[in-house]
Amino acid sequence: MVTCPVCDGTIDVDEEDVDEGDTISCDECGADLRVVGTDPLELESAEEEEEEEEEEDDAVVEEEEEESEEDWR
Repeated sequence: MVTCPVCDGTIDVDEEDVDEGDTISCDECGADLRVVGTDPLELESAEEEEEEEEEEDDAVVEEEEEESEEDWR
């Protein structure tokens, strides 16, 4: 048993059946969760991680655009 980090609901998961990096869903709220640790079992929202990656990608694109504008001048 582990607690969903999104809704605090209880998720029945056999810790021996999951590995770090696996994705599971919360039965109560339907959130996609990523296993970030197995001893003890630790979950994080997979959506939050995707949003962080998108923000990082956006920052890189903006930086590249600024460099291109400076080179053009």
